[in-house]
Amino acid sequence: MQDNEANRFSARAARYARVGANVGALAARIASNRLIGAQDPRSQAQALAGALGSLKGPLMKVAQMLATIPEALPPDYAEELMRLQAEAPAMGAAFVKRRMQAELGPNWRSRFAEFDLHPAAAASLGQVHRAAALDGERLACKLQYPEMASAVEADLANLDLIFSIHRRMGPAIDTREIAAEIGARVREELDYAREAKLATLYRLMLADRPMVRVPRIVEALSTRRLLTMQWLDGEKLVKFEKAPQETRNAIALALFEAWWRPFSHYGVIHGDPHLGNYTIVASGDEIAGVNLFDYGCIRIFPASFVGGVVELYEGLKSNDRARIVHAYETWGFANLKRETIDALTIWARFIYGPLIDDRVRTIADGVKPSHYGRREAFAVHQALKAQGPLTVPREFVFMDRAAIGLGGVFLRLGAALNFHRLFEAAIEGFAVEEAANRQATALREAGLEPAAG
Repeated sequence: MQDNEANRFSARAARYARVGANVGALAARIASNRLIGAQDPRSQAQALAGALGSLKGPLMKVAQMLATIPEALPPDYAEELMRLQAEAPAMGAAFVKRRMQAELGPNWRSRFAEFDLHPAAAASLGQVHRAAALDGERLACKLQYPEMASAVEADLANLDLIFSIHRRMGPAIDTREIAAEIGARVREELDYAREAKLATLYRLMLADRPMVRVPRIVEALSTRRLLTMQWLDGEKLVKFEKAPQETRNAIALALFEAWWRPFSHYGVIHGDPHLGNYTIVASGDEIAGVNLFDYGCIRIFPASFVGGVVELYEGLKSNDRARIVHAYETWGFANLKRETIDALTIWARFIYGPLIDDRVRTIADGVKPSHYGRREAFAVHQALKAQGPLTVPREFVFMDRAAIGLGGVFLRLGAALNFHRLFEAAIEGFAVEEAANRQATALREAGLEPAAG
């Protein structure tokens, strides 16, 4: 068994090397033969998928990120990346035992009343096992796959090559800062000790929000590659897509609090808003709460960035162009031309539209979840294309991604809320200095470093 497991992971390492060579060759062919414009974009995207082959692992997480960032990649490329399976080879029971011993020592099994060697769930960076503490409390143990640091670096190198292909297309957006931001966040996800602190931070920030539940971390049974936490029962969110409107609204309200409360009060965003990171606690159609999982991809912003979000909201609400421009500059957009400002504002009015509209409504009336933001992204692309690539500040990337991801969840639920009044309540009395002090206190209590800037 040991040799078989070792062989499987050695084979994966060889596959990463081969994929890197394939993607590099594709980029070189496009550059040397000037295929851009002479070849159908769909066939180029399919060639990319072919170069990636059966690669599984961290790149799938990157693909999920890129699919929600408008103009990060051409739509055909993003679609092909999303077709690839987000699975890594599961660790067998014998291998799990060795991994647990490496993390907790030779007597690791004696520290649990129960431990299921077969995974309850698998993800791109690790797998989750059911367990029980010595006092009987049910636990979830997230155990990282071996060699993930090397796998992540290989995937990020491939991502750079994919972006280099995109840059040869004369894109509307310069992807260099996007690539740097994604790289930083994915590398952070490897550090489960940091994720433990971030989960603690979320418990602090949402302590007065009983509808949002954050698992408690068991620090004595956690390491940099093993995260042990309270097991929270819940049902998948998709089960409630046909529930009564009141039920769906209650879920959406809890999700709004889970996302906007940490951001508006502490400058912190949960940057991975896909459906698998929520489960619903319910009795029939009665909602008791929402479980929020996975704290690896968290973005901590300086309070001034949150101030820019509030400033843009006020500027759009009053059609005050000076305030709108000031908000963009606060975020880090530089040397903005009038045409660029107009293009950015197309997207801003799309994101902020439901927050400005003082009525009960869906997040995007009459739009299918799969089409959410597509029309606006195309309009932005057309407006920016003639001006040369726009450099997007790093901090903007995950703010935008989280907003689109959360909006897509609201749309799938068909939730109808007065988002304007919810947002007004979230930002009431906002002041940058007060928010900075509140953030610093919460980060210190969770054992984290303050945000830069």
